[in-house]
Amino acid sequence: MQGIKRKLVYVSFYEMFAMLFTSIGLALFSGQSLAHAGVAGVASSLVALVWNLIYNTMFEAWEAKQAEAGRSIKRRIAHALGFELGLVITLVPLFAWWLQVSWWQALVMDAGLIVFFLIYTYLFNLVFDHLFGLPASAQPRKPALAH
Repeated sequence: MQGIKRKLVYVSFYEMFAMLFTSIGLALFSGQSLAHAGVAGVASSLVALVWNLIYNTMFEAWEAKQAEAGRSIKRRIAHALGFELGLVITLVPLFAWWLQVSWWQALVMDAGLIVFFLIYTYLFNLVFDHLFGLPASAQPRKPALAH
């Protein structure tokens, strides 16, 4: 599976599980009800969904230009770190406002989510690629035919 279909399947599964985990975690760490924290969980998932599509499109465009094909551990870690950095910039203010906590508390909550999601993103990508195959950008290139 390749192209937009792959991206939509990826994002759908990734965010479905992310929304569940985020809502539970935010409720536990903010002292808010699951319903109230769930709104922040859904909002953060929507932000992450849009960011995921943008980020993965940019990452795959960069990846396709690399001399070495495939997804090494180093490349997977770089992918996860870049994705999470974009989310921190967006979600800390959202958590502080909606959950009525200080920016520091929001940053600490987000740090906990970052650690969780770094591991989650790495493992999710590993499983997803195993189940659906590597995207075209990470597949070995066929050598050009000599004339």
